[in-house]
Amino acid sequence: MRRNPQDGRRLRPVDLAREHGLSTQAVRNYEDAGILPAAERTPHGYRTYTPPHAQALRAFLALVAGHGHQTATSIMQAVNRGDTGQALRLIDESHVQLRDDRRTLQAVEVALRDLDPIRPERGDTFVGPLAGRLGVRPATLRKWERAGLVQPRRDPQTGYRVYGAADVRDALLVHQLRRGGYLLEQIAPLIAQIRSAGGVAPLESTLHDWHARLAARGRAMLTGAAALDAYLDCRPAVRR
Repeated sequence: MRRNPQDGRRLRPVDLAREHGLSTQAVRNYEDAGILPAAERTPHGYRTYTPPHAQALRAFLALVAGHGHQTATSIMQAVNRGDTGQALRLIDESHVQLRDDRRTLQAVEVALRDLDPIRPERGDTFVGPLAGRLGVRPATLRKWERAGLVQPRRDPQTGYRVYGAADVRDALLVHQLRRGGYLLEQIAPLIAQIRSAGGVAPLESTLHDWHARLAARGRAMLTGAAALDAYLDCRPAVRR
């Protein structure tokens, strides 16, 4: 007969694992990492868990969806060592990052509205000034060039890279999309389509997807907060 993690009895690793489709080794690994509080052992050395352990696992998995594995791990470790304040600070930092990501998306949308037609620049620019404007290293711009994301011409006498208005436009867009979490290989076809189509319509579906991912992350954070709050109400006292 399958045990119910809510019935108050002692639980085995498999009882926690089944609820989430995990392996029993994963449950043991989570305990070893401090994500779950330490389990008691039987005289034969077997781990025994309790309903608070089951709730800790639910909280962790819910937090992962909104905060990522590393931050969720740090949050649970802080709670289990009795440092709830640190756990809440980590959650606050994730919310700040989500807010910043929303602002980045807004900035991308504003930038796209200004991309067509190309805004006039005061002459050409070089790699150093453009890197400074974007807040990246010149090596980053050269990496983008190798990926085909920017295509500066070369000065025939000096061999220096020269960025015209279209190149600056592409660099600004790449920078915004990189801040939004997109990989170079995801950005490359978008830049290519913008160049060939002479407009920004190919980015509409990308922006829609970006909005959806941010909304899903925000809701996942709410779900994680509720699960963590439930664990805080039932977690075992930390021995000092």
